Amino acid sequence: QVRLVESGGGLVQAGGSLRLSCAASGRSFSEIAIAWFRQAPGKEREFVAAVNWKGLSTYYTDSVKDRFTISRDNTKNTAYLQMNSLEPEDTAVYYCAAKATYYSSRSYLANDDYTYWGQGTQVTVSS
Repeated sequence: QVRLVESGGGLVQAGGSLRLSCAASGRSFSEIAIAWFRQAPGKEREFVAAVNWKGLSTYYTDSVKDRFTISRDNTKNTAYLQMNSLEPEDTAVYYCAAKATYYSSRSYLANDDYTYWGQGTQVTVSS
């Protein structure tokens, strides 16, 4: 079992930045891949970014490339999503997800087939 707790959401003006954190417990953090998803009101949940167990492979959806950065600190059992140049279209509930794997390919990590999910944190970007 893996417990995930997100934090760092809030209200920010367009062009601003936020850093989301995902604290994990219950299993060796270095055995799991981490991804961030988001769900805007009235829309389906979508993949945002993923990082492999070692932190060396990262993947992003096209709309956040060059603005968002996913990372992890295995010594702190925490993953991060640094979000810069935020746009109103980024407004959503952001979820952290995890699955136990050493695979690092995009096809394996950039999908919604994750085992464990956090409760989500709201990000609101005002225009």
